[in-house]
Formats: sequence, structure tokens, C-alpha cells
Amino acid sequence: MKDYKELDVWQRTIKLVKNFYEIVEQFPKKETYALSDQVRRSSVSIPSNIAEGFTRNSTKEFIHFLYIALGSASELETQLIIAKEVGYMDTIDNLIDDLAVIKKMINSLISSLRRRL
Repeated sequence: MKDYKELDVWQRTIKLVKNFYEIVEQFPKKETYALSDQVRRSSVSIPSNIAEGFTRNSTKEFIHFLYIALGSASELETQLIIAKEVGYMDTIDNLIDDLAVIKKMINSLISSLRRRL
């Protein structure tokens, strides 16, 4: 594979980011620089770290950035739970399911890369 944009997990996370940008538009305006901003940042962090790690010089560095992407996915999941708890979202089950799939994909990629070390 020559380009991170060919990775299924990267493509899926780009769609996720777009989805979250649309979702936070529905949050109250008072959240523009609080929870909305955090959701945007953590969602963008996932594909960004996959891309950055892919272009690094070593498999070990790629794995490191994949772990950061995994952390961002967990951070985003927590923010979704908070958004639901404070009444900004009615249901988050589908989004949590999407994140679970992405986390599995990242973990699978990490396992695959570790076998190469």
C-alpha cells in the first residue's frame, strides 16, 4: 500500500468526521467552544493520526500513532456519552457502534503491524 488514503479504516474515519461535524451543528450555541469543539477535535484526530503514522519512517512509529488514534476514538466515545447525558443527543447507539468498528479496525491494524516487527 502506497498511501494512507487507501486504508479502509482511514476512509471510514473521514466519513465519521463529516457525520460528527453535522451532529455538533445541532448542539446549543453555548457549546461552540466547549463540547462541540472537543467532539470536532477528537474526531479529526483519528484519521489525522492514522495518516501521520502511515507516513512516518518506521512500523514502530506507525503503531504509536495508531494508539493515539485509538485514544482519540475512546475520547470521542466519552464525549458522545456526555452529550447524551446532558440532553444534546437522544440516541448515540449507532455512533457508539460505528466507533466500536473503527476501534476494532485500528486494533487489527496494530496487530498486523506488530507481527512485522
